[in-house]
Amino acid sequence: MLVTRQTDYAVRCVLYLARVRNQVSSVGEIAKQMQIPKSFLAKILQRLVREGIVESIRGMKGGFRLLKQASDITLLEVFVAMQGVAPVNSCAIDKRRCRMSATCSVHPVWLDIRKEVERRLGMQTILSLAETRRVSFDDLTKQEG
Repeated sequence: MLVTRQTDYAVRCVLYLARVRNQVSSVGEIAKQMQIPKSFLAKILQRLVREGIVESIRGMKGGFRLLKQASDITLLEVFVAMQGVAPVNSCAIDKRRCRMSATCSVHPVWLDIRKEVERRLGMQTILSLAETRRVSFDDLTKQEG
């Protein structure tokens, strides 16, 4: 399974919006804080709006915010919104894509891996991820000094 750059940026964006709670954030603000190219982020946000994860607020003080509570959004939901189901092998998505799925001894392994990936992504809420503070190398060096 490959997480695309677009999906990675979408996750960053949703995490940022979760951290600022109900605040409306501009594309420029999100792009700067999450180190995402602004033009690329605008397209990602459009997709997140279409998928019902983010809402767009129009007007002078417009921008974006989460449509649902961060506790109700999973990493799987963001992943699927951007990439579709998590493929390990195309036959794990649709067994009709391979004539050997019924007799292939590896097919069940691909299915199990796909199910496990989806289970793990589905367990991670955006709220729990947003509240997790990772210690950076800079933080560690500040503590030593």
